[in-house]
Order: sequence, then C-alpha cells, then structure tokens
Amino acid sequence: MILKTLYIVRHGQTDLNKQGIVQGRGMDTNLNDDGRLQANMFYSAYKDVPFDKIYISELKRTQQSVQQFIDAGLPYEKLSGLDELAWGIHEGQPSTPETKSAFRKLMQDWTAGRLDEKFEKGESPNEVQVRQKEAMSIIMSRFEEKNVLICMHGRAMRLLLCLLTNRPLTEMETFPHQNLVLYKITYDGTRFEIADFNNAIHLQIH
Repeated sequence: MILKTLYIVRHGQTDLNKQGIVQGRGMDTNLNDDGRLQANMFYSAYKDVPFDKIYISELKRTQQSVQQFIDAGLPYEKLSGLDELAWGIHEGQPSTPETKSAFRKLMQDWTAGRLDEKFEKGESPNEVQVRQKEAMSIIMSRFEEKNVLICMHGRAMRLLLCLLTNRPLTEMETFPHQNLVLYKITYDGTRFEIADFNNAIHLQIH
C-alpha cells in the first residue's frame, strides 16, 4: 500500500541556467520566458493530480515554477532544507577554463567519496544532506498529506534522490535532470521507490 507519493521537480529555466552559469543557494534568480513556459506545461499536465501540499525552497525560482498550483488554492510551505547546494565563491560567475577545471576536480572528489569537499564559502554534499534530512522529517511527519509536490534544485535534487533511495551520495550523477523534469517517488511505510524516473514528457510540445 502506498502511504505517500512525492512528485519532485526541478525549477524551470533561468537566464543563468541558459548561459550555463552556476546559481547555487546564494543566487535568488527569476525564471526566464522558457522557464515560465515550462511551468505552464507542467501545470497543464499535473493540475488534476490531487496534491495535498506543496513544498518549495526559500529561493523564488521554485515558487515561480509552481505558482499556478498555489494560485489554484494549494497550500505551500518553504523549507530551507530544499535549497540548492551553495557553490560559494563560484556562484553567478562566468564559466572560464579555470572554473571548469575547479568544478571537474570537485566532482571527481565527490564521486571518489570525498563528500566533505566544497568550494570556499560553499557547502559540501554531506552538509546539504543534513538539512535535507531535516526537511524530509517534516514532510514525512505529515501523514495526512498523501500526494506532495516538491519543487527544488538540480544538484540538491540529485542528493535528495540518493538519500531517499538509500544510495551513497557518490552515485549522485546517476540521476539526470533538466529544468522542470519530474521524479515520482512512492513510499509504502518502509521504503521509497522511484515510480517515474526523469520524466520530461510534459515538456514536449505536441
């Protein structure tokens, strides 16, 4: 028996996404025109799901991505535990050969299990997981909420999916994502299971 279903989406596109610039927890950017279109398409596809609650990060790009659900009367709550990983000094900075090299090295560290590594003024995967566990304990304690929509961020979503599916954080790269892609997760009281993996069907223009 399914006790709870989580619909986890990444926020819609921002201009920094389009430019390939890392945003992170410290950049509170808006959706661009493409991002608003993605939000519209997601709403059209999922507006009839009987969601009980929406959880978003404290960054406005997540709220803008699900605003139509909120406007339709769904209650929502902001949880800082759903914020993006902080990339510190590299947030919002143009991509250069030097920064690309720094990111590559950090990714290698993480996949090798060095999960406390981080950029200056940034966060490590282990630090993000601590706050994600707090956020999930809140979400999972609300037994009356059967269908929950969670809008969050790319890197943080990868870490959360590892947490829920009981995989080591070193496997974070196994969860692809694009803007406003969906992972649907069911919970039967003992374990989480991925019912829908990296679903982008709603973003296809018919």
